[in-house]
Amino acid sequence: MEQTLGQFMQQQAPKLWQQTLTHTGLTCMSLLLSVLVALPLGIFIARKPKAAGVVLGIAGILQTIPSIALLGFLIPLLGIGAIPAITALFLYALLPVIRNTFTGITGVDPAITESAWGLGMNSWQVLTQVEIPLALPVILAGIRTAAVINVGVAMRRYIAAGGLGEFIFGGISLNNTHMILAGAIPAALLALAFDVVLSFVQKLSSHRLRKAAWIIPAILLLSSSAYVIPSSQQKMLAGFTPEFMGREDGYLGLTSVYKLDIPTVVISDAVMYKAAFEQKIDVISGYSTDGRLKAYDLVTLTDDKGIFPPYYAAPVVRVEVLKTYPEVEPTLNLLAGKINDSVMTELNYRVDYRKQLPEQVAREFLQSQGLLKNQETSREGKIRLGSKIFGEQYILVHMYKLLLEGYTPLSVELKTGLGGTKICFDALTHGEIDLYPEYTGTGLLTILKASTAQQKQLGPNRDRVYAFVQKEFQKKYQLQWLSPIGFNNAYALMMRRSQAQAFGIHTISDLSTYVSNHHLQP
Repeated sequence: MEQTLGQFMQQQAPKLWQQTLTHTGLTCMSLLLSVLVALPLGIFIARKPKAAGVVLGIAGILQTIPSIALLGFLIPLLGIGAIPAITALFLYALLPVIRNTFTGITGVDPAITESAWGLGMNSWQVLTQVEIPLALPVILAGIRTAAVINVGVAMRRYIAAGGLGEFIFGGISLNNTHMILAGAIPAALLALAFDVVLSFVQKLSSHRLRKAAWIIPAILLLSSSAYVIPSSQQKMLAGFTPEFMGREDGYLGLTSVYKLDIPTVVISDAVMYKAAFEQKIDVISGYSTDGRLKAYDLVTLTDDKGIFPPYYAAPVVRVEVLKTYPEVEPTLNLLAGKINDSVMTELNYRVDYRKQLPEQVAREFLQSQGLLKNQETSREGKIRLGSKIFGEQYILVHMYKLLLEGYTPLSVELKTGLGGTKICFDALTHGEIDLYPEYTGTGLLTILKASTAQQKQLGPNRDRVYAFVQKEFQKKYQLQWLSPIGFNNAYALMMRRSQAQAFGIHTISDLSTYVSNHHLQP
């Protein structure tokens, strides 16, 4: 019997409550800091209008920087956890508070301020007793906007800081709607609560509003205490992606099969490898063909108890497309068996670390294999290729594109960077794309959700897993798995090579024993 959303949320209630408190604390702390900085800045540019364009321009630029890019800059400086998350949220919240403070003060009727000067008030009295009280509704509107922005932005900052984004991004990666809603519903209610409370304060009478305005910072400070910045003084710390945390062939398998009980934080794949290299974390969940293994001198730990199933890559195509364009299958199968683990790792290294374009890497590989073919012909029909949001997928879809354009009359449209498994798979089943590269282990566990009995029956045998996934996809979804490309991009635990050698850790069992013997449990 399938678990309901209510049952899932009840099961996850302790973690949901903790992550909601964390989310609240991150939002309040960053909002408090932004008010403390943005309010004086807004007052300053109200007094010096010539500086307004520069200050508002800088605040506007900060708000448009992509979150991953900002985190990539902050992590080397501030590490991982609460501090870079709060810093990023603080920067994103500056603009609405600065802008509304400036607008509110400059919008005060000059006749009123002139009357205040005429009564003998000094500049501080005019500001605190006339301008700010009259501008408070506008200033609070800016704080209200910043609060709602921060609740939403905090969901995207899974860099070991916690928050409801762990549920949302984990659910997207795992194709788990209940997990997505378990994070999204509390986040929406939290944003609504901030908006309602601040809206109520904003509508108070002038006298009461002045009193409430001085209370708000105290409330934010108190709410910030809901989040206690975790200590990073651990002897060994693991960082796993949201998807890995929720998978049987991930964290759940590590705890149940290996009895691994290591202090763990949730972190984005985009910054995880670099954080390990910079000794911010010690153990990470990664992929066995990732080019960053070579770039950051990381080593994979042997899965000696076999919790990671085969992850052989192959194109998954809608059956309808293969019937309409039968030339697609033999064309894409030209890659079958052509790329082993070491070759894929090298190709990923060129994209992930040497920053070569995926299209260039794909073209040069096909050329080296004698598969690159230029065909000048009129194009008839169109096929749409999708991909997930990491370098290996970009390389593969560019190979598919070059092959299809070289060997068929089809025109090709790329829809790269669609996100995780759920988005790509849904796009495929709804006819938004025609094919994308997938992995047998992901098909088995994330999409088909194979039972424990089925997993044991299939075991680690590559051919059995592929045959099972191919059969079930065609029967349930009218999707066809073409021939495997050759490499196995399985999950793996990774450590810095120097650290693994120093501690004598070669397998996951070695890691579990080390953690247990040195009492490193959380």
